[in-house]
Formats: sequence, C-alpha cells, structure tokens
Amino acid sequence: MQTLKRRHMLAAAGAMAPLGAQAQQPVIRLGVLGDFSGPYRHLSGPTNVACVRQAVVDSGVTERGIQVEVVQADHLQRADTGAAITREWFDRGGVDVILEVNNSSIALAVNGIVREKDKVHLNTGAASTELTGAACSPNTIHWTYDTYMAARSSGVATVQAGGDSFFFITADMAFGHQMERDLSRFIEDGGGRVAGRVRYPFPGTSDFSAFLLQAQASRAKVVAFLNAGADLINCVKQANEFGINRRGQKLLGIISFVNDIHSLGLQTAQGFLLTECFYWDMNDRTRAFTRRVLPRTPENYPNQCQAGAYSAALHYLKAVAEVGAARAKASGREMVELMKRMPTDDDVFGPGRIRPDGRKLHDVHLFEVKRPQESTGPWDLMKLVRTTPAEQGFRPLSEGGCPLVTG
Repeated sequence: MQTLKRRHMLAAAGAMAPLGAQAQQPVIRLGVLGDFSGPYRHLSGPTNVACVRQAVVDSGVTERGIQVEVVQADHLQRADTGAAITREWFDRGGVDVILEVNNSSIALAVNGIVREKDKVHLNTGAASTELTGAACSPNTIHWTYDTYMAARSSGVATVQAGGDSFFFITADMAFGHQMERDLSRFIEDGGGRVAGRVRYPFPGTSDFSAFLLQAQASRAKVVAFLNAGADLINCVKQANEFGINRRGQKLLGIISFVNDIHSLGLQTAQGFLLTECFYWDMNDRTRAFTRRVLPRTPENYPNQCQAGAYSAALHYLKAVAEVGAARAKASGREMVELMKRMPTDDDVFGPGRIRPDGRKLHDVHLFEVKRPQESTGPWDLMKLVRTTPAEQGFRPLSEGGCPLVTG
C-alpha cells in the first residue's frame, strides 16, 4: 500500500493538547477521500480539506483537549482504489470518519466498508439517492445534495419556462444513471419529454463533439449535461463552438457549481440555471464563513460540497464534544444516532435536521448565472431565483425504501 501512503497527508488541525492529555485522549481522525488530480479536483480536492480543517477550528474541540487530525487521499475516480484506501485507513490509520468521496460508485463501495467496520460515512460529495434508499446504513449520513434534489430544482424550473423537450449527455457512471432516472421523472410529470440521450465513457472523455451533434440533430429544446467538473466545462465550451445555444437550444447544467461558472466565465455561462444548497454571497453567515476559510484556499471559493464537508465535520465534532473522543471512536453507529438526534445549524446551511434514513435536510436554492454587466467582482457570479424549503427539496421519506425506515 505504499502508493496509498504517498497520496495522503496527515496534518494536525488546531493546537495539540499537553503531553499528559495526549496519553489519555485518543485522536479523532477525519478522512477526506476525494478527487485531487482528476476532472473534479476544483470541486473537491484541496478546498474540501481546507473546509474540514476550518470546521475543526470552529468547533473548539481542540481547546477542550480533544485532538483531531485530518487525512486526505485521492481515489482516482476508481471504486477499487477508494475501497482500498478506506480499508487501510480503518485497519491501520485509525481513521474514524470518511468525508466527501464525490463519486457515487465509490461512495456505495465505501458505504459497505464503513458499516462493516462500524465507522462513520459523512457523504458530502456523491449524489446517488441509493445512499438513503436501498443502500441506506445506520453508519451513513447523506449530507449535501443528491440527484433527486438537483433534478427536481433544475428540471421543474426549466419545463415551466417552456423547455419541454430534453436531450441528455450523460457520464456513464452510477451518478449519471441515477440522474437520468430522477430528471426523466420530473420532466415527464411536468408534461415534458426526453427526446434522446447518449452516454459517454467516464473518466477519460474530452472530445464531446459527436455527442453534441446528436443533441443538435434531436432538435430538443434543452441539452442537459448530466456530468460535472471538467467534463461539464468542456461540454459547454464545445457546445458554444458549435453554436448550439445560439441556434435556440438551451444548455442546462444539472450538476453545476460556482467553480464551474468561474472557470467558464460569465460571457459563456450567462443565463445558466443551477442548483446549489450554498452560495458564498447568500447572507451574512455564508459571507462570514467564506471570509474565515478563504485564507486556506485563496484561489477557489467553496461550493456546496466543500461547504457541506465543513457542515458535516462541524456537526460530528459537536457530537464528539458531547461524549468524548474515546466513546466517539468506539462506535460509528452510536455517533450517527447521536447526530440524528441533534438539530443542525451552521453558517453555510443555517438550521436543519437529519432524517431517520440519514438524509440531511436544508433549504435548496435555484440560481441563475449573472450577465457580465451585473457582476461586481471575479466571484460575483449568481443571483437567487427561488428557494425550496428543506422539507420539500429532497425525496420524501416514504419513497426511498430505506430498510431503516420500512423494516
């Protein structure tokens, strides 16, 4: 496992307790398993680690003598690599919590290992609703967003605006397949239709021209990109080269982030609709969080997944403060049960709660990308269109089929 050891860095987060306290108090270790070198690096990677470290500082647990360390590793977008790292962390690294993941196939693989080892999985990056459905676990909380949430917010608004026919360009992975199912449901329920779809190999695709030509030939009113990160950015850029949007077809990023808009630029991205649970300029609390974390990540503002890692780590550490490090390390399931009983509240999402199926609830926001003349600075990119209340934004508990609820 030498390559895995080279990929991750162990860093103390916050002041260390005195030597006497160290001997008595076990170390809480948070593992950020994300994309540090691939197409989602700017959506995951170093900014995610920075947000987790900020949560350690803001929690105040180190001042109470609880030691916390943050571990990071690159899963390389491979389920076998993610599973191997997870097992090494649990078996030899003393890791208690897996955060981020940002790939549904990997998250589902990690989910089983976490349950087997009685650890904690705070999924803040993967989108599959299976994590609160058939694959729900007493050791897992699905924190930030999911395919149902993104499809409902983005798809319903687009159909209501007249975009009643869609062509999907989909990453061939668990996340993409789930998003197709969820988005199709909302389109058809709203009176729209799916005119066509194509799936491309993920990862490894950079030329989307053949897929875009199929979308153009379909004459669908909306070309929806069911991907994220570098793939989404390449799709939008190449679509603009073909002039697809100028010929009347609307481009829709189902899973888009503020970082994507910054990379694309307002001239290219203006008018896009996208759903995020967090935006740095939403209110005084989101701006305060962003000011605190930016010195750790000055070139990349946090998105909803990175802010979600902060929120999840902070709530977990509040639970650790309640029971102490030794008890926290003894049972991940017990910690998740405690976290579900505690109401959530933080500067990124505001108040919320965790349902019995492990779904974290908070408000969901639909944004529109600003026109260049509306922006006042490099990261002033989006304006709020509407907010879906927390209890309405996610799949109803009764529809998920989670064994923790139904049986």
